[in-house]
Amino acid sequence: MAAKEVKPMVDKSNTSNHPNLILTKEGVASIKASLGKAPLFDEALSNSITKVDAEISTGIHVPIPKDMSGGYTHQRHKKNWFIMQEAGVLYQVTGEDKYAIYIRDMLLEYAEMYPTLPIHPTDRSYATGKIFWQCLNDSNWLVYVSQAYDAIYDFCTVEERTKLEKDLFRPYADFLSTGNPKFFNRIHNHSTWGNAAVGMIGLVMNDQELVDRALYGLQMDANKKNERDNDGGLIRPDGLKKAGFLAQLDGSFSPDGYFTEGPYYLRYAIFPFLQFGKALANNRPELGILTYRDNILKKAVYALLYQTDKNGLFFPINDAQKGMSWKAREVIMAVDLAYQHYGEDPMLLSVAQKQGTVILDEAGFMVARDLAKGLAQPMKQKSIAYKDGADGKQGGVAILRNNTAVENELCLVMKYSEQGMGHGHFDKLSYSLYDETGEIMQDYGAARWVNIDQKGGGRYLKENNTWAKQSIAHNTLVIDETAHYNGDIRIGEKHHPDLYYFNGTGDVQVVSTKSKNAYEDSELHRTMVLVKDENFRHPILIDVFKATSENKHQYDLPIWFQGHLLLTNFEYDTEMTTLNKMGDGHGYQHLWKEAVGKAKGDNAHINWFSNGKFYSMTSAVSADDELIFARLGANDPEYNLRHDPAFIIRKKDAKDATFVSIIEPHGGYNRVTELAEHPFTSVEKLSILHDDATYTVIQFSNKAGKEWTLMLAHQDASENSQHKVKIGDKQLEWTGAYKLK
Repeated sequence: MAAKEVKPMVDKSNTSNHPNLILTKEGVASIKASLGKAPLFDEALSNSITKVDAEISTGIHVPIPKDMSGGYTHQRHKKNWFIMQEAGVLYQVTGEDKYAIYIRDMLLEYAEMYPTLPIHPTDRSYATGKIFWQCLNDSNWLVYVSQAYDAIYDFCTVEERTKLEKDLFRPYADFLSTGNPKFFNRIHNHSTWGNAAVGMIGLVMNDQELVDRALYGLQMDANKKNERDNDGGLIRPDGLKKAGFLAQLDGSFSPDGYFTEGPYYLRYAIFPFLQFGKALANNRPELGILTYRDNILKKAVYALLYQTDKNGLFFPINDAQKGMSWKAREVIMAVDLAYQHYGEDPMLLSVAQKQGTVILDEAGFMVARDLAKGLAQPMKQKSIAYKDGADGKQGGVAILRNNTAVENELCLVMKYSEQGMGHGHFDKLSYSLYDETGEIMQDYGAARWVNIDQKGGGRYLKENNTWAKQSIAHNTLVIDETAHYNGDIRIGEKHHPDLYYFNGTGDVQVVSTKSKNAYEDSELHRTMVLVKDENFRHPILIDVFKATSENKHQYDLPIWFQGHLLLTNFEYDTEMTTLNKMGDGHGYQHLWKEAVGKAKGDNAHINWFSNGKFYSMTSAVSADDELIFARLGANDPEYNLRHDPAFIIRKKDAKDATFVSIIEPHGGYNRVTELAEHPFTSVEKLSILHDDATYTVIQFSNKAGKEWTLMLAHQDASENSQHKVKIGDKQLEWTGAYKLK
C-alpha cells in the first residue's frame, strides 16, 4: 500500500515536550549540531537512511496476522517495528517529513485493523497475542513503536492522535496488562517486556494509569487492598514486590547483577530494562530508576559483558541459543547507554569498537564521539563468582579466567545457580570450558531454532525438555540415569547448591561447590582448579567431583568434548552394525551407545582435536569403571538435535564415588605447513592418594618427571584452618581449604 497524502498538521512551534521518551529535544539538537564529527554515528545514520528509504519505497505492509515465529506475517510486523522506530529517529535528526508520514500512515493502518483483531489464530502460547503468536512479541512491537509515536507526536494532528490512542495504543496496552494478567503480573523476562511496553506508551500519552500499572503491577483482588511499599509496589510476604517493573528490578537480579534466567536472556531483557529505565529517567527522574537498588542496571550491563568468552559470545547457560554475542542489537544499546549514564568508562568504548556501530540517540552519539577521540581502553574481563537470587543467597555462577593473553586463554564457567525459572536446566555443579577458539567442553544450550519457521515455527522444540534441560546433556554427575531434582521444576525451584570456596586470583584459581538436594539421599561436591604453571604450555584444569550417598548407585560423569577423537590409552569395543539407545528417559533415550571400554591401569586418557588445537583429558579410574563413547541423536526422527560426541565414565554399584580428571590444552596444527606441534599430553600419571569424607589428596606428574600434589579439605573452608593427612609414613600439612604444591 502506498503512503497516503500529507494530512493537516498541528503547529510545530507548540510547547509540547516531545520527543521525551528515549530521544529528547536537547539531545536531538546536540546531535544535529555535531553531525560529521563522530564517524561511527554518521555511518550508522547513513545506513539507517538507506534501509528505511528502501522500506518506504515498497509502501506500507500491515498484513492480517497468521504465522508463527519465522513466518511471513510475523517477520513483516517485526520489521515494521524496527523500521518505524528508526524512521522516528530519522525524522527528528534530518527533519524530513517523509519519515513522519510513513510512521503516521502505518500506525493509522494498525489503528484500523486492531479494534476487530481477534486473538492470534495459532493459539500456541500461555499468553497468546494479537499481532503475534505470543504477548511477548506484541510487547516487543509496542516498546519500539512507542518511540516512533513519540518522535512524530507533534507531527500528528489532534484528531490523528485521538484515533491512534483510542483505537490502537490504549486497547493495546490494556490487552497486554489487564487482558493478560498471567503474562503481565509475574517476575520473568516476558513480563519485563510487557511492563516496559505499557509504561513507555503511557509516558508518551501522559497516561498515569498505564505508567502505574507498568511500575507496580496489577492489583488482582479489587476487593482487597494489597499492601504497597514506599515506591507503590505490591508486597509479598518475603518483602519483595509482587509485580511490575520495580518488582522485575528487585526479583530478577542478584545484588551483583546476575540475571537468574542466564546471560542469553539478560541479553534479551536488558533492552526493556534500560529503555524503560531511560524513559523514566527522562520523564520521572524522581524515581531514580537508573540508580535504583544500588545501580542494579549498571551491574547487570557489566555482568552481561563478563559472561562472554574471548570472542564475545555469551555462555549458553539455560535455554540459550549459541552464537549470540555482544554484537546483538540489545547489547549495543546497553553499552551505549551505560557509557552515557554510568561514568563514561573507556573500557566500554573498546566493546563498542568491536560492535562496529552505535544506536541513534544521544548515548550512541557520545560513544561515537569519544571513539573518534581515541579514548577506548581494552575490556578487562576478570575471574568472578556471581551470586544468584534476589537476596544473593541462591547459589551462583563462577567464572575463572587464567591468563588473558589471546594465544592461551583458558576460561572455566561453573554453574551452581538456582533453577532459573522456566528457562532453567537441571545441571547443578556443571561446567563448560573455553579458550580463544571457543568451546572445549560444551554446554548444549537450548533445543530451538529461533525464528526458523521450518523447525517448529521457531519455538522451543519438544527435545528442549526431553534432552537439553536434562542433566546428562551437561558436564555434571548423573545418578541412576535420573536428572537432578528428578527433572521436576517444582522441586528445582525449592533448592539450590551452595558455594563452598572461591579464589579468582593468582596462578591457582579455585571454585568449590556443594549440592545436597539434587538427589534425595546423595550429596555432591565439586572442586575445580585452574592452574597456570610454567611446566605446562597452557593452563590446565583439575576436576575433583565427589558423591556420597546413603545407598549404592550407578554414577555417570559425561564429558561433552568438542571435536574429533584421536587417541585413547584403553581398548574399547565399537558397535559396528547396530546402535542401541542408552536408556528410556531423562535424556538417555537420545543417546546412542557407540563404544564401551575398560582401563588397562588406573588412568584413562582421551585425546581429541578441535579448531586447530589438541586437547587431552586424563582421569583416575578403577578396573570396574565403564568407559563409554556416546553420541547424541537417538529418538530424533526430525533431526532437531546436534549429533555431538560424549565420553562417559560410569561407576556401578557404589555407595560413594570420586571422579578426578585433568584437562589439558597442549598443542596445535598448522594447516599451511601441515605440521602438528605438541599433539600429545604432558600428563604422565594421575593418582588418588587419599580420599574420604574429610579430605582428598591427588598427585599428578608430567613426562619430565615433575610432581604436583593437590590437597583438598571438604568440611572446613576457612582460610586459616590447619589440616593434616597421613599417607603411608608421610604426613601432609596445609592451611586453608586447598593446597597445590
